[in-house]
Amino acid sequence: QKISGCFRSMQGARIFCRVRSYLSTCRKQGIKSSQALEILFRGELPDFI
Repeated sequence: QKISGCFRSMQGARIFCRVRSYLSTCRKQGIKSSQALEILFRGELPDFI
């Protein structure tokens, strides 16, 4: 969780970066962020992987 522009822990920063990277890659492949999160929460991978 971010507090005043920074993260509480290194683990939180790493998680944020992984999710942000995943969403960025999906967006470049034409998948909306909401769709990308739905795929992720179903435990599936996007078709391009």
